[in-house]
Amino acid sequence: MTTPIVDFVRRYRDSGARRLHMPGHKGRAILGPEALDITEIAGSDVLYAPCGIIRESEENAARLFGARRTVYSCEGSSLCIRAMLFLAAQTARAQGRAPVIAAGRNAHKVFVLAAGLLELEIRWLWGSDSVLSCPVTAGDVEACLRSGEVTAVYLTSPDYLGNTVDLAAVADVCHRYGALLLVDNAHGAYLRFLAPSRHPLDLGADLCCDSAHKTLPVLTGGAYLHLSQTAPAWLADRMDAAMELFASTSPSWLILQSLDTANALLAGDYPARIRQTAARLDKLKARLPWDTAGDEPLKLCIRPKGRGYTGTALAARLEQQNIFCEFADPDYLVLMVTPETAEDDLAAVECALNNVPERPPIGEVPPRLKRPEPVLRAHEALFSACETLPVGRCLGRILAAPTVSCPPAVPIIVCGERIDETALALFDYYGIERCAVVKE
Repeated sequence: MTTPIVDFVRRYRDSGARRLHMPGHKGRAILGPEALDITEIAGSDVLYAPCGIIRESEENAARLFGARRTVYSCEGSSLCIRAMLFLAAQTARAQGRAPVIAAGRNAHKVFVLAAGLLELEIRWLWGSDSVLSCPVTAGDVEACLRSGEVTAVYLTSPDYLGNTVDLAAVADVCHRYGALLLVDNAHGAYLRFLAPSRHPLDLGADLCCDSAHKTLPVLTGGAYLHLSQTAPAWLADRMDAAMELFASTSPSWLILQSLDTANALLAGDYPARIRQTAARLDKLKARLPWDTAGDEPLKLCIRPKGRGYTGTALAARLEQQNIFCEFADPDYLVLMVTPETAEDDLAAVECALNNVPERPPIGEVPPRLKRPEPVLRAHEALFSACETLPVGRCLGRILAAPTVSCPPAVPIIVCGERIDETALALFDYYGIERCAVVKE
């Protein structure tokens, strides 16, 4: 498969060109990669008006993922989420309807902020009273769609703990009711290359985002926004404008080259390596004495309290052996694996986990979240005058910004909701000390 972005930049690097353009380093090595770091010079391309090498590279990615159109992001899936919601809003308004989004409650705070900016109405799908996971079913979605008011459904799958939703069943319901299905697949770019594919596009999603940098060999910030073959075709022409609305006009050409290179890898033997790595991790999970969660093939999510440890305490023990996890909180420890994880890395993880002495179980569980009272719409709360206070002084107040999150960026409550005793208990559990509330 061609790598047009990489080829162009390398030719430019080797040409001896006098760089009287941005960036200011002029290609001279300070950190090391500067010679490959360029801007939109003559002969290159413009990320959100592509007609040359970027367009060719994005078309390569679209073929690999089976998409009608794929657009690159140098600002992670956060940018793609904003663009997805904008496209969903445009679709609803083109039908003469107000955009109403039904969303799994474990949405990333970027979703809440974008919905507030775009003045979208949110109908929450609760699935459970957990903060990090939301096991939404097709039945839950259908019950929400029966009102005829919801124009799109937004789900996070896989979530941060490796749990996935039955997207095929949900997609069937969405399409029967004429609603778009949007999926935050930030943690699952590699799912396309399993056998069979478990990628949202292949399960019926209309739009989805993948953080390539999370699970593929791509630099941090590299991501994809995909449009499915069966989604409204006119959206393909709106994708660039939707991204440009929220994006920087100075994309990273290092990230673009990384995404371009990934195409060549994924067209080669990398999918086989992904499948081999998933099989290795599955066998490792079976050998460990720890309770695990989630069904995502390249994520090891441990529930350590049954053996007497919090996730943070277990993470600290691993760090003493130079093993660093992706995420830890009182209840979970998450390790992420890719084909770039060496055999001896996994062996070290297995040895370390098997040699942690068992202790009496920890019975403490996170407080259950009572469904908060919505008082203001997200847009109203987000743009209200606000003040930041210690959480102890926030009982009964209305949250102004969804920055009050348990890791990793999943809001405990969202802007416009009233802070009650159960929210305060969760703030304490996750170590949150201050929050922004609407001024009275």
